[in-house]
Amino acid sequence: MSKQLQDAYIVAATRLPIGKAPRGAFRNTRPDDLLAHALKSVVAQAPNLDPKLIEDVIVGCSFPEGEQGNNVARMALLLAGLPNTVGGVTVNRFCASGITAVAMAADRIRVGQADVMIAAGVESMSMIPMTGHHPSINMRVLQDENIGMAYGMGLTAEKVANQWKISREAQDAFAVESHRRALAAQQAGHFADEITPYEVIDRAPNLESGEIVEKRRVISLDEGPRADTSPEGLAKLKTVFAAKGSVTAGTSSQMSDGAGALLVVSEKILKEHNLTPLARFSSFAVRGVPPEIMGIGPKVAIPAACAAAGITQDQIDWFELNEAFAAQALAVIQDLGLDTSKVNPMGGAIALGHPLGATGAIRAATVVHALQRNKLKYGMVTMCVGTGMGAAGIFERV
Repeated sequence: MSKQLQDAYIVAATRLPIGKAPRGAFRNTRPDDLLAHALKSVVAQAPNLDPKLIEDVIVGCSFPEGEQGNNVARMALLLAGLPNTVGGVTVNRFCASGITAVAMAADRIRVGQADVMIAAGVESMSMIPMTGHHPSINMRVLQDENIGMAYGMGLTAEKVANQWKISREAQDAFAVESHRRALAAQQAGHFADEITPYEVIDRAPNLESGEIVEKRRVISLDEGPRADTSPEGLAKLKTVFAAKGSVTAGTSSQMSDGAGALLVVSEKILKEHNLTPLARFSSFAVRGVPPEIMGIGPKVAIPAACAAAGITQDQIDWFELNEAFAAQALAVIQDLGLDTSKVNPMGGAIALGHPLGATGAIRAATVVHALQRNKLKYGMVTMCVGTGMGAAGIFERV
């Protein structure tokens, strides 16, 4: 007997400031501690809700090993002081891990298997390098580019730039605008509602006294945006992936550390606990593309997510399109005819950073708060994914 799907609502959403890797504010902070702080903070935003009602914590992480291994979801929720009755599971879809966690949590509620869930994401690129500490790649992938890992991410961006004819000048201009928008949003205080500050404790020995000296500082802003970013400065950068290419470090997403979390509940919980929703989770879609042009993934995921939500692309008021590279973001914008004023209005990963598996949850927090602040209807989080995928999730302000 079929059962009607119920709605899943976001009632709290937060993220930590994004730190630069590998020498930024969180270089010595464990990712499970970052995640624990995000979990504790998101629960505190719903004081009417008993944490014992939380059934599971789903956490996205691109490289779940080392300090973010050992099922970091369960470890962090215990570190956060959540009841030990709460389950935890870590999921990996590379850069779409965080938004996949949100979709999975919402799905549990939509099919009636849960009433209270937490979706989150975490990544420390300071502690866990790209591909992990001990990569073991099947050598067959190097014989066939279609398998997807024969090319590094940067070379896929070069292929997209060539195929979609995205010039070096266009990429540089896009990067400058990303920084400009991020700085303007910081100065206007637009990130305040979504960011939970984090206190970093630095310890160093005093060689004269033999004591350990502690220094505490509160991090409340993303470290990535740079006021000195200019077309002239970016034009001087050398290409880093192809000798005659167009992609530079300045037009690529920043390596970063960060975490974000969202509290997702059913309508029953909304009413019983007098909770005010920030948004309803409308739909999610993931689609595959040729791995060698993985950056174009959102081109197919965005229409699929819109179709699943029963809306058109033009009805999306706010796009968080992850800027893995300026080349791929511009190719997606060009191919779909996106309104650039709606795409990353507060900057993207080129300025703000991209802590891989955490990004989907972080940008979901950005979207739901932006919808509330600007009284907009629909917002989307979308990104390309390594090995050739695109993912997109839609949120509706209610």
